[in-house]
Amino acid sequence: MSTGKMSKFIKKTLKQKLAVLVPDWDGRVLDVPASGEVLVWPCAVVAFAEEVPKSAWAGYRRIIKISPYARPEDGGAEQVEAWSALLIEGLHQVRLVDEAGGAFTCIYLGSSDSDRVDAGSGMLTRSLRFGVYVPEGSGAALALTGDVWLAALQDWTQQELGSNWSVYGDVWPGGYDMPSVLWRLAGCSTSVAGTSALEVRQQWIGHVLTDHPVLTRQTVTRLARQLAVQSRLAVTKTDGEEHEGNTRYITVDEVTADLQTDAYLNGQIRLTLQQRIRRPGTNVPFIREIHHSKGME
Repeated sequence: MSTGKMSKFIKKTLKQKLAVLVPDWDGRVLDVPASGEVLVWPCAVVAFAEEVPKSAWAGYRRIIKISPYARPEDGGAEQVEAWSALLIEGLHQVRLVDEAGGAFTCIYLGSSDSDRVDAGSGMLTRSLRFGVYVPEGSGAALALTGDVWLAALQDWTQQELGSNWSVYGDVWPGGYDMPSVLWRLAGCSTSVAGTSALEVRQQWIGHVLTDHPVLTRQTVTRLARQLAVQSRLAVTKTDGEEHEGNTRYITVDEVTADLQTDAYLNGQIRLTLQQRIRRPGTNVPFIREIHHSKGME
């Protein structure tokens, strides 16, 4: 789908959602007024702002400004404050689906300016900035990647949280569900551990996304605590079937959690996994012969 067509669907879906969130507007969710056009009734104006570079795991990103307008006789600043609270609660980290079946997620980014009086209408307004994220992954594209460490994390998480949760790897899929967890690789390093071994370390980020802040917080702390207690995860190397000799383990080295960070974009859990492997090309040469004589002849 082209960016223009995608933007059209996004704006239309947002307008429908806003009309439901604030019935006081009687469906008056408008585009930016034309030059000389004066707003008369309480309403909201939706405007596209800057595009943001794509995220490898969150997809296409665009900034949208939503501005509620309230008349002084209807409460002015207090009414704008109340409507802003409704918009933030109703849109932040909410997944919306357009009429074509495409999904996007809204993230509240703060207010772009202070309250102001609109010169033409005399109404008070405020601009709220939302990031709109359109995941570009699909279920088919998220087939097994061959990363056994990721598979181990996903398997452990699914067993820990149960079948009601969806557990994803690498990117948010377009049809992601809630509640869900996404694990993605953030970095890796290796170091020498003796003459014949390497220590491999990988840093992972976990995103816990639910529709209730209490459940999100409880799940983040639960996963962080249980990973620390777990100490190691089983890695199966052959076709997902466990046989003696093909199951290895990765060690949970460090786990931290930040409950204030953005769940969808940044993730709340930081996890370091490590494993010691045989260093290639370090075979010690055999001593072929030893000649020994007790004395001289």
